[in-house]
Amino acid sequence: MKKSVITVLMLLPFVFCMAQGQQRNAPPSQQKQEYPARMTPQMTEFFEPAVPVIQPAAQVGMPPSDAIVLFNGSDVNKEWEDSKGNPTKWVVENGSLVCVKGSGVIQTKRKFNDFQLHIEWKSPSEVKGDGQGRGNSGVYLQSLYEVQVLDSYDNPTYVQGQAGSLYKQHAPLVNACRKPGEWQSYDIIYTAPRFEEDTLSFFTPPRVTVLHNGVLIQNNVSLRGPTLYIGMPEYSVRKHGAMPLVLQDHGNPVAYRNIWIREL
Repeated sequence: MKKSVITVLMLLPFVFCMAQGQQRNAPPSQQKQEYPARMTPQMTEFFEPAVPVIQPAAQVGMPPSDAIVLFNGSDVNKEWEDSKGNPTKWVVENGSLVCVKGSGVIQTKRKFNDFQLHIEWKSPSEVKGDGQGRGNSGVYLQSLYEVQVLDSYDNPTYVQGQAGSLYKQHAPLVNACRKPGEWQSYDIIYTAPRFEEDTLSFFTPPRVTVLHNGVLIQNNVSLRGPTLYIGMPEYSVRKHGAMPLVLQDHGNPVAYRNIWIREL
């Protein structure tokens, strides 16, 4: 009995080596697979599709190479028109696009969905009025969703109507306004809504991020519906596609410059 056990033990290494050799020499379909497969770095490293290469601007705030320049300080009618498709009555003064009271809104000739927008604006240096009557204008995303432009420097008003608010829906996180007459900037990241089949409700709502003078004031917020002065936005939702960017005439000579957009 002892001799049998000893003989078996002596043969085990030989049998194991034979089995290993047969496994290595077996076709791939018959080889024993390790499960789960052992991860390697290459399994999570991808080289396609290649990331597009663009040229960033030499100065922060200026348009990169893939941007569409909507206003460069000269010809406004190249990219803009009034609400009826006619040349705008807004005027260009010293490289700035200035709202003329009573001229109405202006809108881009192009239509957009998701985008990154840079726009600079300035309220009049001579302070007139207060609250909503002081340096008031607005940037309407897809013609429907307003980012408020207002002189909010030492100028109290309702919080979801001050500069940088998503008008009547979201107050800004902070008031980052500069003094009247000083140039200010908005950098806006916008994701357009997607709609349910009924066309009267969002599948995913519009989402907006805003930086005011480089400060985050709206952090990927969801909109309830189009901007309304009176009423509930949810009841005004209507399915739409790409739409123009609109600048509001609210009766104040607000100036704009360096407007560019990147489609996302």
